[in-house]
Amino acid sequence: MELQSIVEYRNRIVSAVSRAIVGKEDAIEKVLIAYLCGGHVLLEDVPGTGKTMLLRAFAKAIGGSFSRVQFTPDLQPSDLTGINFYNQKEGEFRFRPGPLFNDIILADEVNRATPRTQSALLEAMEERQITVDGVTHPLGGRFLVMATQNPLESYGTFPLPEAQVDRFFMRLSLGYMRRDEELSVLRRGNTVDIIAGIEPVITDADTDLARAGCRRVLVSDPVAGYLMDLVEGTRNGGFSCGASTRGAIALYRAAQAAAALSGRDYVVPEDIRRMAPSVLAHRVAAGAGLKRADAEARLMSLVDRVPVPVETLP
Repeated sequence: MELQSIVEYRNRIVSAVSRAIVGKEDAIEKVLIAYLCGGHVLLEDVPGTGKTMLLRAFAKAIGGSFSRVQFTPDLQPSDLTGINFYNQKEGEFRFRPGPLFNDIILADEVNRATPRTQSALLEAMEERQITVDGVTHPLGGRFLVMATQNPLESYGTFPLPEAQVDRFFMRLSLGYMRRDEELSVLRRGNTVDIIAGIEPVITDADTDLARAGCRRVLVSDPVAGYLMDLVEGTRNGGFSCGASTRGAIALYRAAQAAAALSGRDYVVPEDIRRMAPSVLAHRVAAGAGLKRADAEARLMSLVDRVPVPVETLP
């Protein structure tokens, strides 16, 4: 796929999803980057900012099936993966797939489920397959999970361990709209009707070509070295836990995808600077007693301090 085709691929999806959720093009594009890289998204935000609308509209735009699962303390792993049930009419057991067999999954308030149920979700994310009673069922190529957490309430929750948070490709936050954007949402029609009117704008073949194009984007030695300077900085720069090798790979691939969606076949340092907060912030820890915001602030300070490679002209 030519670069111009990848840009058009990006524009079609962002334009379609933007019909449902206003003023969040950057977040939509980052979800698309995670999708192209085969990763999953952790979305932490207050209620009512459009998390469900974003993913439902994204599923419609790519032509994928959608499932929303409300995580609660009594949710069981089989409620996600499915069960084998005895069909009395046929006299044999049949497999009834769970919601994880859809393409796009919204795991709402994932920290309200028990660790056992969380592990079933994370295993499916990592392995892209589900095993029930010894039989393995592969998941589709469009499989993407967006798990949400409400940062305001912690009573009765089971926070994801750091090792499990690291399995998410990136962490995003939508935030509130601008005043003019929110006014336009108040005056428009029913959001359910808007999402229902979204038609698929790309095909699976388009996605396969776009993914192949992203992998071919060039990362020069100086730019790759800059990426490693950032990753190593999280391991030496006042963090109690730095970014893992999985995090370095995720940042590398996210920068490639960001460059391709911008119409370039090479990565520039700005691609890495743009993606670093979303890809690395949830993979670092500032230390005991310090909040998530402290780790993010230290990461941004690190990004500002690390020298950016500059091309020298002959």
